[in-house]
Amino acid sequence: MSVQARRAFPVRVEQVVRSEAEKSASTAKAAAKQQKPSTPPRRPGRPKGRRNTPKADVTRTPELSRLPAMLDALLHLIAGLLPLTSLVLDGHCGNHNALQMARQSHLHLMSTLRYDAALSFPYAGPSAGRGPHRTYGDKVHDDDLPVQYLKETTVEGHMQTCLYQMQLLHKEFMQPLHVVIIAQTNLHTQARAHVLLFSSDVALAYTPLVDYDRLRCQIELNFRDAKQYWGLEDFMNVTPTGVTNAANLSLFMVNVAYRLQDDVRQRAPDYSILDFKADCRGSKYVEETIQMLPEKPEPVLLAKILNQVTSLGRIHLSQPFFRFA
Repeated sequence: MSVQARRAFPVRVEQVVRSEAEKSASTAKAAAKQQKPSTPPRRPGRPKGRRNTPKADVTRTPELSRLPAMLDALLHLIAGLLPLTSLVLDGHCGNHNALQMARQSHLHLMSTLRYDAALSFPYAGPSAGRGPHRTYGDKVHDDDLPVQYLKETTVEGHMQTCLYQMQLLHKEFMQPLHVVIIAQTNLHTQARAHVLLFSSDVALAYTPLVDYDRLRCQIELNFRDAKQYWGLEDFMNVTPTGVTNAANLSLFMVNVAYRLQDDVRQRAPDYSILDFKADCRGSKYVEETIQMLPEKPEPVLLAKILNQVTSLGRIHLSQPFFRFA
């Protein structure tokens, strides 16, 4: 994702075929959520015989086992060209396992937590004088956030948005988390909603974290363009090589179209992908037609023909981009 261009660019695509074991595990997990627990609730406290387990020793799921290989290949590909420091993933990967995977690749993880995540402030009170020092302080209540952590407040219409930044602890994570809470309040009904963003980089300011999270939707727009304009949803390939080539070609054309559009939008800001495809199609029609003529028209007449034909399928009228040499 480019912060300057305010959009995402597909770089690597890898086809994933789930094994039968993964499909069975996913089906069993979904069935377990629907069934009511038949065993009585466990007594509070640690079960007898259980020992401490280092949090850094995590068991990677098949999904998290594939990401490091793609990350390493990407970092090797752009080594020295782009200084990458952060890995932005959606809320599905907002857990301790994904964070450790990112840190092993020397990247900071940015993601979202569940709205009801059990976050706590670091304990800052006096020590009891015996035993280990207390780590977890008061729990975070989203309806009563301390004012000293408030960074920004904006009001648009009847919606008030407050941004809070703080370092918090979670018992499932082995390190402090840089958390930004986006709390929205309906001033008419007083209804509240909040989003929990987090990063493993505790020195990061709150504005980049919010900005990066807002840019994540650009990834979905890449898939939308690839499906709508470049055949990602319509190709009929069935072999592994054919599927890989078709998917890569569709997402590659997203980048190509953006680069060619960028040149035209300097003089025609409304130039769209449909206009771009109309120009390509019209240019090809004119080229094939001109080859059938006994003599090639004069350059002025050829430019007029090209402009007229490419305008037939264009939505926004503008000067033609394509020219014959």
